[in-house]
Amino acid sequence: MCHESKTSKKNQLSTKQDVNKPYELAIKYAKYYGGKVEVVPRVPITSLNDFGVWYTPGVAQVSRDIHKDRDLSFQYTNRWNTIAVLTNGTRVLGLGNVGPEASAPVMEGKSLIFKYLGGVDAFALPINVMDKAQFVEVAKVLEPALGGINLEDIRQPDCFYILERCRKEMNIPVWHDDQQGTAGATVAGLVNALKVVGKKIGDVSIVFFGCGAANISNARLAITAGADPKKMCMVDSKGVLHPDREDMDRMAMENPWKYEFALKTNAERRKGGLADALKGADVVIAASTPGPGVIKPDWIRGMNDDSIVFAEANPVPEIWPWEAKEAGAKVVATGRSDFPNQVNNSLVFPSVFRGVLDIQAKTITDEMAVTASYELAKFAEERGLSEEHIVPTMEDWEVYPRVATAVAMKAMEQGITRKKMSRDELMHQATTMISHARKQIETLMKNGIIPPFPE
Repeated sequence: MCHESKTSKKNQLSTKQDVNKPYELAIKYAKYYGGKVEVVPRVPITSLNDFGVWYTPGVAQVSRDIHKDRDLSFQYTNRWNTIAVLTNGTRVLGLGNVGPEASAPVMEGKSLIFKYLGGVDAFALPINVMDKAQFVEVAKVLEPALGGINLEDIRQPDCFYILERCRKEMNIPVWHDDQQGTAGATVAGLVNALKVVGKKIGDVSIVFFGCGAANISNARLAITAGADPKKMCMVDSKGVLHPDREDMDRMAMENPWKYEFALKTNAERRKGGLADALKGADVVIAASTPGPGVIKPDWIRGMNDDSIVFAEANPVPEIWPWEAKEAGAKVVATGRSDFPNQVNNSLVFPSVFRGVLDIQAKTITDEMAVTASYELAKFAEERGLSEEHIVPTMEDWEVYPRVATAVAMKAMEQGITRKKMSRDELMHQATTMISHARKQIETLMKNGIIPPFPE
């Protein structure tokens, strides 16, 4: 990529017609299929007599046993493999506050990815709850039905409050993919990008451009992975965070999570904007406004040699990868699949939930998320690192059971699971569940139960 001209790259971009094609097909297929997921039986039905076991009277004994020991619900029902993709539609990617009804197609798509890549039975659950405290209460009353909750597309700072309270007050894993999933993929890419340029995470200066859900979590997880907060700079729409900013009192009241980073980062007390923060920096991780032109090439030139640029905004990164390369960046990653090094949270959330469901974990810690990052990074390294290959892709099917196993092992090590399994058992379970999901879809398609795409 770095050897190709800016003009040649532009010529490779999709035409306007190509860009609009997915939207046209999505509407066509939505009408045709009537949604992306459905409920199918797990048990055989040979005659109506079988319902004497699956339903009344036989089911009464199952209920009696669960009444005596509620944890048996993970063994006797599909709770062990069921999660809700829970949202109020206040911050849907690329769309903003479209509301719960309009968020449903996105949540269904997420549920489909959960099933196909993780073997997880996920269902969309948009709720008409805008108050953050009430949202938490809704999540809590849903707990008896679920093995976990994936929070999705919730505005910030509400998403920080909701995740924090749910993690403290619930006994099933609650995860916010816009925070922890994105951060897990970002840290995996960062770990390997630093290997490519020969630098250590504890030594480098990192600039986080954007202080929303993604980058607050990116920074938090990077610290868990060994980054030095004193060598970090956080930059929002008003400039560099530092303790002397005029809006600190308001920030403390409205967004204490960002306020915390304003206090513990930027030991040099830099002020100004992104250009000032990037001077002499080793890494920039941007999760801000879609570009191009949001990050200027001249600002990249002011970074240290062998710099690393993660431009994660979608659908267009803050700076085109070839512009960053021409300005001196050694490794460039984006959120797009048509460029090398896609930082993709779909590498993370299916396998993390596969792992925590298999051992009936009670939460998902930052250490577990970093463990997922390390396993992703290790997988990519085994296949050969380069400037244009620092993370796996979604086509690397084998990475999902490995990440699931690593996360489950870390959860057991931290003592937050209801169940214990060996590494071999976990690997077998994850591989079996993911393989089963893929084969199930293939079989349904082959037999015409899932009809082919309409002409």
